[in-house]
Amino acid sequence: MTPRPHRELLDRLALNRATLARQLLLERAEMPALDAIERLAGMQSQAPHAPYVGLWTRLAGFRADELSELMASRQAVRGPLMRATLHLVSSRDYLALRPVIQPVLERGFAGSPFDISGIDVAALLAAGRELIEHRARTRAELGPLLAERWPQSDPASLAQAVTYLVPAVQVTPRGVWGQGGQARWTTLEAWLDRDLDPEPSRERLVIRYLGAFGPATVRDIQTWSGLSRLGEVVDGLRATLATFRDEGGVELLDLPDAPRPGADVPAPPRFLPEYDNLLLSYADRARFITGGEAVPLQPGLGARYGTLLVDGLFRGTWRITRHEERAVLHVEPFARLTKRDAGAVAREGEALVRFAVEDAAGYEVRFSP
Repeated sequence: MTPRPHRELLDRLALNRATLARQLLLERAEMPALDAIERLAGMQSQAPHAPYVGLWTRLAGFRADELSELMASRQAVRGPLMRATLHLVSSRDYLALRPVIQPVLERGFAGSPFDISGIDVAALLAAGRELIEHRARTRAELGPLLAERWPQSDPASLAQAVTYLVPAVQVTPRGVWGQGGQARWTTLEAWLDRDLDPEPSRERLVIRYLGAFGPATVRDIQTWSGLSRLGEVVDGLRATLATFRDEGGVELLDLPDAPRPGADVPAPPRFLPEYDNLLLSYADRARFITGGEAVPLQPGLGARYGTLLVDGLFRGTWRITRHEERAVLHVEPFARLTKRDAGAVAREGEALVRFAVEDAAGYEVRFSP
């Protein structure tokens, strides 16, 4: 039976709670980390340790070694995907999503400062593929090897072309909790011993987005994915989707049976890592950001900076520092918190810093004025 479309209004708070529910941020979920990563349609992982905090804040009893084992066993991988940015996804999702997102990577490289003009691109990619399949390599190692064949070209541009355009992943120990390691690349097929999905589907990608981030507009889906012309894909799915409207009358799309709790459902404080997709995956971020604040994108390995949600809204930032043997979480709210909210933030913050810095002798939460 074709679902009957909905036309009722979803105000900002209703959208906020609907997305928090499917992002596992209203209450911590009892589910394996791999299932959560797929439920979230991947987690941005420019900062390789950020997904550990993202899973800790969403899952009951999450332990860092659970994700480390998923990566070591190659059930989860890190590679360029949506918006041409590094994402942590399940291996099966990378195989399915990478062919759909390939045009985003090609457009991203074409618009970058890297220059491979005058080169046979197919020959370059074949040579680069052979080199990184023989041994995982950093871009700094790969570039000079390619420049032996194309000496007139910039080695960095040659290496970037390969890691943008060849389906590739960063190998462990990069991204493993408590370990370092340079960003070394190999092909997805070499790392997983499996081939890419021969029948990629933009329709499945739209459905995955709505399951993780809906209700949303076509522009929101395009912002998250980096793809364009998804309106025609949505039109093909329209008979199976529910439709709503926001306070401005804009059409919102959703899966018929997705959770949409009421606007009055309480939302506890949550600490998100840097680059969390919750705040980066919409053309219109008003359901989470009401004051026009910019989402900070800190450099580094991750798990030391991030953003704070209070009552489901972006209300501050956080960072962790070490002072001799003590670990300190600095909470910087945009405005004074109520006594009740401050207490809840402090309790959640102490749990965060204990997770993030297990070897500290003491822990402290400090609020900046």
